[in-house]
Amino acid sequence: MVANLPYNVATPLVLDVLDRVPQITSLLVMVQREVAERLVASPGSPAYGIPSVKVAYWASGALVARIPPSVFLPPPRVESALVRLDRHAEPRFDLPVDEVFELVRAGFNQRRKMVRKSLGAMVGDATFAAAGIDPTARPEQLAVEDWVALASARRSLG
Repeated sequence: MVANLPYNVATPLVLDVLDRVPQITSLLVMVQREVAERLVASPGSPAYGIPSVKVAYWASGALVARIPPSVFLPPPRVESALVRLDRHAEPRFDLPVDEVFELVRAGFNQRRKMVRKSLGAMVGDATFAAAGIDPTARPEQLAVEDWVALASARRSLG
């Protein structure tokens, strides 16, 4: 899929394609620079959030190019960027995406809190221990593999 996406729908559209259209194996999209950075952010970076985790669940991504406003007429007030997302050939995780992202959404709903607090009603100390996750970590510190481990431990411990 190659597209210059309207900035107000870019994130939900890209994430829906990853969730629902496995036939699309590669995306090259022009989006607002901040959106591009959120899509491909690494754990621990300020831009890391739910979109970053979702992209990492399904694909590998890279910011390919920054595009200054000066190349457009009239120039917009924002910078743009090209992002390339390549879907993993085989799913990396056996756990259903919904089980993982129930936790991801709850965690990032209170991103400045420790996951022990933000996930407290859903995940107990035994689950954190089984997953090897520090309960004092913050959501933006957990990689997609950590979220999957947490969801898997939650499933197995009931």
